[in-house]
Amino acid sequence: METESEPYVRLATLRQLHQVMADMNTARSLADTLQTVADGVVTGLGFELACVNLVRPDGDLVVAAFAGNPAAEALITGRVGSRESWERRLSMGEHWGDLVFIPHTEGWILDDDDVPQWYTDGPAPRFEDEWHPSDRLFAPMYTPGVQGGACGELIGVLSVDRPRNGRLPGAWGREALQMYAFQAAIAISNARLRANMQRALVRLEREQQALRASEESFRQAFEYAPSGMAIAEMGGDQHGRILRTNDALCRLLGRPASAMRRYSFSDLVHPEDIGTLLRTSAEGGRAELRLGRRDGTYVWVSLRNSVVADAADGPRFLLTHVEDIEDRKRRELQLAHRASHDSLTGLPNSAELRSRLSSRLCTRPTNAGALESTDAAYGHPAVYDANGHGFDFRPGAAAFEGYDHHVHTVAPDERERDDGTKGLAVLFCDLDGFKSINDRFGHNAGDAVLIEVARRLTRQVRDGDTVARLGGDEFVILADGLGRADAEDLAVRLRNEIIQPIRAEGRAVRVGASFGIGWAHCGMTADEVLKSADERMYVEKRSRPKQHRRAG
Repeated sequence: METESEPYVRLATLRQLHQVMADMNTARSLADTLQTVADGVVTGLGFELACVNLVRPDGDLVVAAFAGNPAAEALITGRVGSRESWERRLSMGEHWGDLVFIPHTEGWILDDDDVPQWYTDGPAPRFEDEWHPSDRLFAPMYTPGVQGGACGELIGVLSVDRPRNGRLPGAWGREALQMYAFQAAIAISNARLRANMQRALVRLEREQQALRASEESFRQAFEYAPSGMAIAEMGGDQHGRILRTNDALCRLLGRPASAMRRYSFSDLVHPEDIGTLLRTSAEGGRAELRLGRRDGTYVWVSLRNSVVADAADGPRFLLTHVEDIEDRKRRELQLAHRASHDSLTGLPNSAELRSRLSSRLCTRPTNAGALESTDAAYGHPAVYDANGHGFDFRPGAAAFEGYDHHVHTVAPDERERDDGTKGLAVLFCDLDGFKSINDRFGHNAGDAVLIEVARRLTRQVRDGDTVARLGGDEFVILADGLGRADAEDLAVRLRNEIIQPIRAEGRAVRVGASFGIGWAHCGMTADEVLKSADERMYVEKRSRPKQHRRAG
């Protein structure tokens, strides 16, 4: 480059400087930009050597690019100088605008610092503006400041050496180097930004690819899962509405996917299981309930919920896993039925009878006067729980502290034939003449009689009454809400039904029946109630002539 001593700067020189600046801004990567910056100092500014020292994230400066001497390039490229040493260099010497010139007469004090360098010693200058091999010239590069100022953050330092004309840069050379450093800072900042953007784009693309792969994996897992899957809205006016179902759920319920989108699970659940569904937690909740099929039947399923989000703060959805447990539930119900029912007649067995009877009784003794006076003290009617606790059913009334709902069981007054009191009647039935049938015709005939008696008893009672087989040829009937006359009439009807001929093993046989009527009331145990009815049955049996105890 021409010096300022010439009366003008040739147009070719300006074009060359413009070209190297253009090359800085068109490099493809940060590494290419740094090397282009170093090469531009040599090709466009007239220096034989140039080094780009780039500020690292930790603040120290690393030799990122070198131009002009392959041996020196191999020696110092990649070496690091501390930020402290660089700040010392930039604060001393002569300041030519933003440039820092440290003459050889002062530079000796820097020989022992850790900044990578290639300087050599040489003879003293022969004239005033001659360049000495130990002279140092630095051009700091700052990020552009506000409104184009050059007072931003230091991003690197250009080190130059050995001007081709052997002279110190004049006014034009200094201005050109300072302007070049400013443009180099812009080019490096832009290259860094592009590199960061490219890394971000690569990272985003990878994340999108991973997301697409995850979505595809989820779609396949959802669509082809062997058990039912559904996605429902969570929150808002359409909370619970089914948005998407897989083929397995559609097959399980016999409903097409388009129809499923018109429902929520609360629309499909069995009416008796709606409470179970509502108690199921949305997040990680489980429930076993029945869902309705298209043909009107119901299937037992296990529901398991989890919450998924569309994005970090996006809408949330409810993912429901539906597993068919019909076979298991059927087996469980069968086992429960076998445990609580007689295997021969199918009636509730002794354990189930006692359980049902105990559930109606509490340990609070019956005392109508005490109940009446206690309730009167509160000024309202009350009912009692299994522990004798009261509960007020008036609208708006609150339960007594610690009191649960229990209808207190009372019995008709035994001193009156019919005082209008309704209670829980316990009819103890013992078959007369059953043993002779077993002895004469065998146990198969006896079993046939028991099965038929069970059928006849069940046919004669109301829905909600209990007919149980206590054991052997003994049966018990629990009939709630009967007065004394009602219970006696029921016993007569049942006896008349039993004494009708029964077909067993190809022949007609007949048995009789003796009934004892007991009354359950709170304060009694189930065994006490059954014992009372049993004793009354034996009183009734002994009071009848032997020939009248069975029909024959």
